[in-house]
Amino acid sequence: MVVKQISIFVENKEGRIKKAMNTLAEANINIRALSIADTTKYGILRLIVSDNEKAIAALEKDGFIVKENEVLLLSIPDKPNGLNTVLTVFDEKGINLDYVYAFVSSKPNVAILVIRLENMERAKELIDDEDIKLLKKDDIKFIEEIHGLF
Repeated sequence: MVVKQISIFVENKEGRIKKAMNTLAEANINIRALSIADTTKYGILRLIVSDNEKAIAALEKDGFIVKENEVLLLSIPDKPNGLNTVLTVFDEKGINLDYVYAFVSSKPNVAILVIRLENMERAKELIDDEDIKLLKKDDIKFIEEIHGLF
């Protein structure tokens, strides 16, 4: 199963990310994961949030351009070469990586990987064949409550 992430396009100007954060806070949206990529003119703020529909509505009302897309949320070993082991699976099958961001869990030896690949369907099939744990949307809240992940 995939998780839906929102991407917010923000001008690379002072205060724009703060404005997006204020919008989400006022809408009572909890941020579960975050990544920022920037260029000289704009940035892309990628988020996994508690309520995509509500977040998108609030952000668009405040003038932000928002896109929703699918990502894979994986549980991987938090050890040297843990990330590389997972990336090798996709590389060997010729599935290009669009982007990735990761964070550690408070659960020992576990890291969480958010990944977007060129061929998401084929990537999911590969995950089923390998020793890689695909997390589901419901796992986000469960992990947060049980392990203090986010």
